Amino acid sequence: MLQPEMPDQQHNETAGSPYILVVDDEPDIRQLLQEILQDEGYQVDVAENGAAARLAHRARRPDLVLLDIWMPDVDGITLLKEWSEDGGLPMPVIMMSGHGTVETAVEATRLGAYDFIEKPISLAKLLLTVEHAMEADKLQRENQGLRRHSHTLSEPLGKSATMLRLREQVKRIAEHDSWVMMHAEPGCGISVVAHYLHNNSVQHDRPFIEVNVASLDPATSSRELFGFEEDEHVHYGLLEQANGGTLLLHDIADMDSDTQARLFSALDTGSFHRQGGDQPVELYVRIIAATHQDIEARVDSGKFRKDLFFLLNVVPIHLPPLRTHREDVPELLNYFTNLFVEQDSLPYRKFSMAAQNRLRNYQWPGNVRELMNLVQRLLIVGSGSEISLEEVEAALGAGVTQHATSTQGLNEYYDLPLRQAREQFERDYLEYQLRRAGGSVGKMAQVVGLERTHLYRKLRTLGIDPKNLSAET
Repeated sequence: MLQPEMPDQQHNETAGSPYILVVDDEPDIRQLLQEILQDEGYQVDVAENGAAARLAHRARRPDLVLLDIWMPDVDGITLLKEWSEDGGLPMPVIMMSGHGTVETAVEATRLGAYDFIEKPISLAKLLLTVEHAMEADKLQRENQGLRRHSHTLSEPLGKSATMLRLREQVKRIAEHDSWVMMHAEPGCGISVVAHYLHNNSVQHDRPFIEVNVASLDPATSSRELFGFEEDEHVHYGLLEQANGGTLLLHDIADMDSDTQARLFSALDTGSFHRQGGDQPVELYVRIIAATHQDIEARVDSGKFRKDLFFLLNVVPIHLPPLRTHREDVPELLNYFTNLFVEQDSLPYRKFSMAAQNRLRNYQWPGNVRELMNLVQRLLIVGSGSEISLEEVEAALGAGVTQHATSTQGLNEYYDLPLRQAREQFERDYLEYQLRRAGGSVGKMAQVVGLERTHLYRKLRTLGIDPKNLSAET
């Protein structure tokens, strides 16, 4: 049984290094490229023809492929077409040819190849092209993440003792490969802390992949996580996409039982099979599991596997709610004000001292996300160079009135059984957010931090019709 850390790290110093597949029918070129690239710290496999390339590509997802165009059995252009997913390639591909034509180069580029290198190969140019291709692929992944989390912080903010301890704790954990279980109230910034951990680890230049488990359809979640094989096509799942790096699993407590069983098996043995595949895929990844729920209660009730919980809960991290370090509120207000002014071209407005003091004494039930939304709202709807205490009171008061967060409203929840209270709170919360979004589930999904498909499912479960709330608005 594997220890709960990245498997075989102590036996393979390059296990987390980028993996390159060299495909060429000339033995001397294969051997030379393999030796040069291994000297540069890459993991390298070689394939002598198209058939061997297919097998190698199926066995493990490469981070980059060096692909000869002309081979005796299958040409490189055909392989490019086979490896294409949704109009693109799952990894950068550099084409090589000793007698290529302009038409061939254009076709390879159209199919998604990163570059085209002519033989005889200049090793200096090759290494530079490989480096640039890796960097371009990394930037593309990071830009996709930024588009999904355009307001995400680069690190947990705050000069309070609470936040200083958190950052130091995360840095210490980042030095090791142990898996992590994060617990936090909604809005505390799990993604921020997870990115901070990854960026401070030795795997910082490797993939960072995150997925909201609650948004996965139980019928297809195994395919999304573990991938699948169909005819000649291989579809790499999220575990393989994160190989060598970090996989953040949001809302791990909501994972269905069948996927829990497959995940436990994969993490426990260090390998898994894609759906429809017959060859094991090795796994080398740091898992960060995150939850807003009392996951130990779900373990006790049998809704979450005990063995999976103990496998993941190697190093627990509890993110502090904002009310426990409210001295950081002014810094957060200033940060988000500048962010929205620069990013959304909103007019700059400064919080008055009275407004800041009021917000420092506010309880922040929605934590940093609530603060961020409040700043954005005040910059959008307000006017003048200063945000007054009255504006802040009005903004907070609207939330209290519509969201039933008064003491009387909370007492109503306290008198109910836990499950019923949670459902009632979720219903009130989501109805409030829908009204704020004018009935738009898409806008609401961005605010509450849920995927749209999961949000629609949640609304149906609670009997909330967006059309009705839109009409009320």
